[in-house]
Amino acid sequence: MKIFNILLLAPFVGLLWVPFYNLQTPMLFGFPFFYWYQFAWVPVTSVLIWLAWKKGAQS
Repeated sequence: MKIFNILLLAPFVGLLWVPFYNLQTPMLFGFPFFYWYQFAWVPVTSVLIWLAWKKGAQS
């Protein structure tokens, strides 16, 4: 159970250091990297929360 809770740290770590993703390129559908990188974390975070919840409920 606790190993899946560690997955919840991934979005925190991925968005913690702003200079890492404060870039214009690569662009995706005309959006600078800065915006689409943060937006990409929304579904990833949802999946990670679902995984932690699902695996936590089983144990």
